[in-house]
Amino acid sequence: MSKPGRGVRVRVALLAGGTSSERAVSLESGQAVESALADRGYTIERIDPADPDFMDRLRTGRFDAAFNVLHGGAGEDGSIQGLLEMLGIPYTGSGVLGSALSYDKGRSKMLWQALGLPTPAGWLLEPGKLEPPPFPLPWCVKPVDQGSSVGVSRVEREEAFRSALDLARTYSDRVLVEPWIAGGEYTVGFVGQVILPAIRIETPRVFYDYVAKYEDPATQYHCPAGLPAPDETALGDLAWRAARALGVTGWGRVDFILTPRLEPHLIEVNVAPGMTGHSLVPMAARRLGWTFADLCQNILAEVRGGSLRG
Repeated sequence: MSKPGRGVRVRVALLAGGTSSERAVSLESGQAVESALADRGYTIERIDPADPDFMDRLRTGRFDAAFNVLHGGAGEDGSIQGLLEMLGIPYTGSGVLGSALSYDKGRSKMLWQALGLPTPAGWLLEPGKLEPPPFPLPWCVKPVDQGSSVGVSRVEREEAFRSALDLARTYSDRVLVEPWIAGGEYTVGFVGQVILPAIRIETPRVFYDYVAKYEDPATQYHCPAGLPAPDETALGDLAWRAARALGVTGWGRVDFILTPRLEPHLIEVNVAPGMTGHSLVPMAARRLGWTFADLCQNILAEVRGGSLRG
């Protein structure tokens, strides 16, 4: 996507903030994207769905496109996507179905399993259900529809299961339990048809939790990931297949666990990944020689329901 020409005022509604548990990260992403696109000549209006005039501003703003960096909640579950389609505003990222399927980790897993894609076994607990899973400890207990590892626990003793379940249910009535897969944490992003280099994540914490993601300076990121070339290619191909299986398009990020034998296990797909200074998609894009502004512009070029390509 080229920079707008002189006299061309492309108006972009930058959606950031919201009311999810990831609000603070979304606001930080919004500030970074706003600065980058404004420097490229776009007219940016940041709009927060938590504000009372959100709908009026979105409806009357005469926007050419919406750039969505609402992490979690309505920003990734298909709700904001449906609203933008009703208003006729082209937007970044996946459509309603792809967003809804990827945001629900239980349904994502069911589709991947049906297609024979590698993902850990799952034990879905609907509201009121308390039964522990039928597979051996340790377990990963997580809300079915949260991001940034919010509400996630590692359970090593069955007597600790109930407290982990209670924590997860503070964020979602439905809880997913998986066997804990020992291995390294990896992620692969994509923008349009471009698969970004894989990133390997190292943390001294029990796992890559919220603190490791946003607060712990000891967390390390390796890009290139250090994988043999065939394994890196295979991981990128698997990320692409996993995303497309859920109808995820435009841009996104696929998270994996790789065992010591480099066997991949799909964990989740993010349709509005972080765009902060320490986020993973910008980090991988830099390996391709893209600046942060290049990345933002390339994402905007993939808007759904319209075209802003130069």
